Amino acid sequence: MAFVYLALAIVAEVVATSALKATEGFTRLWPSLIVVVGYVLAFYMLSLVLRTIPVGVAYAIWAGMGIVLVALVGALVFGQRPDLPAMLGITLIIVGVVVIQLFSRVSVH
Repeated sequence: MAFVYLALAIVAEVVATSALKATEGFTRLWPSLIVVVGYVLAFYMLSLVLRTIPVGVAYAIWAGMGIVLVALVGALVFGQRPDLPAMLGITLIIVGVVVIQLFSRVSVH
């Protein structure tokens, strides 16, 4: 169940972060509410994850996948295409998350 909560935390964080641009400095109500509710939900779900997954592992996966997915949203929705060094860095983040999942003894399998 921890990984379901982690997935929900990641999705909520990606939605909230993606909506930040639309808030225009928190001057627009609905996008601002999406940001606040998204982050509250993300941190609540992350707190549930920490019952069974060590904080370092959970945060590495949460942050890493959040970075990758927000970059994807930026490219697809906002037309913000990453250059080659950015794509290399994102690839390394994905590899790091996979290594944690497959080989770390502190990760819950």
